[in-house]
Amino acid sequence: MTDRWETASVAELARAIRDGATSSAELAEAAIANHEARDAALAAYKTWEPDRFRAEARVADDALAAGIDLGPLQGIPISVKDLFGVRGYPTFAGSPRELPPEWRHEGPVIRALRGQLAVFSGKTHTVQFAFGALGTNPHWGTPCNPWDADAHRAPGGSSAGAGVSLWEGSAALALGTDTAGSVRMPASMTGTVGIKTTQGRWSIEGISPLSPSLDTPGVLARSVADAALAFSVIDPEASSDPDGFMADVETAQAGDFRIGVCETFFDACDPGIAEGVRDALAELEASGARLVRVEIPDLDEVDAIFRTGGLSAFEFASFMRDVLPDFLADIDPMVGSRFDKMAAMTAADYQGRIRRMDALSRAAHAAIADVHAVVGPTVPITPPKIADVKEPKPYMAANLMAARNTTVANLLAMSAVTIPVALDAAGMPVGLQITAAGGADERAIAIARSFERVLGTARERLGVPPRTR
Repeated sequence: MTDRWETASVAELARAIRDGATSSAELAEAAIANHEARDAALAAYKTWEPDRFRAEARVADDALAAGIDLGPLQGIPISVKDLFGVRGYPTFAGSPRELPPEWRHEGPVIRALRGQLAVFSGKTHTVQFAFGALGTNPHWGTPCNPWDADAHRAPGGSSAGAGVSLWEGSAALALGTDTAGSVRMPASMTGTVGIKTTQGRWSIEGISPLSPSLDTPGVLARSVADAALAFSVIDPEASSDPDGFMADVETAQAGDFRIGVCETFFDACDPGIAEGVRDALAELEASGARLVRVEIPDLDEVDAIFRTGGLSAFEFASFMRDVLPDFLADIDPMVGSRFDKMAAMTAADYQGRIRRMDALSRAAHAAIADVHAVVGPTVPITPPKIADVKEPKPYMAANLMAARNTTVANLLAMSAVTIPVALDAAGMPVGLQITAAGGADERAIAIARSFERVLGTARERLGVPPRTR
């Protein structure tokens, strides 16, 4: 099984561990070997401790040998964004020095995985304090997008190392967080699957915050089937009946759903992105999916709110001033350059913005009430070359454009999934975003899985990234 470690689904790996075809220890060794072979080209991890990785794998195997089977993620390697507190690991949150010890505290998301004896491969790179869409970090370096063999392109942020770790072959699942698209942007840019949960559905305890009103933990995976399995373990509702949830996901068909196509999401896309998504939608329609045109009202205003800081600006500035003021001295210039404007927002401005966003959310949910989800490109730009975004002006332009489509789900309190569907004109991955009403996470995942059965997984549809060959 270890020779198929990178192509097997998580469910197949779980069965192989129980059947004796492999072990968690063997999977860990395969993952470590992949990391050692590819780290120089990809640089996914901030903290990599192979001995700890091996020790956790042995514990998972020993438990199974003793007849203790805690669930399908027992012994499965998972990478963790370096915002989550994980016992035994430092938390840097992309900063040049470790955060205080209390930020090692494990919250409910990590505890749910611990409860099944999942194995943590390491802590992946993040944009400093998660405030960036491209994945850059001047303190620790920026992971390489595996889809460009020659140029160093953005991996997507702020969960910069998450998708990269999946293609590196060092993890079968990856944890990220999403405040304006920080799970879906790296998933889209690296050709992986990303789930953005509805705000408040998964606890943000034990995670270094950017904007508590908008922060949502999420998962990246090599397939929707894998992502759904992780969701069934972590999600408080789905985990109460994981078999029922997975059965609903696996029986869903594309023809079961009425899908709204939002043309605004297709505006001003880089070459090959809109075309790739439209081609995928044509395949889905031919398979029975019911496509209709739907527009979410006032998306120009939603974009304007995002471009002027959303809620993140005020909440991040407050957190830094009140909790980690010493860390402002060495903040990433691309983050720090925006800090004065963030700090200038008044409480009245903030409260007014909350009220307006609530009204926009209600209007948006009413507009999509007759469809099961709304679709469009996840990210409208090709992942930029890092050399092209070193200066503030081009960086900010790319940063804002990258998050234009994803931030809608955050600001309007919706759920969303991105799946890989094409390569753009530059040979970089294109994501199709499935946005559903807030609280309809299960439906969004079921739709994504039904689409995947028609279109194929990333490996089946896109192939293998050049840097991993």
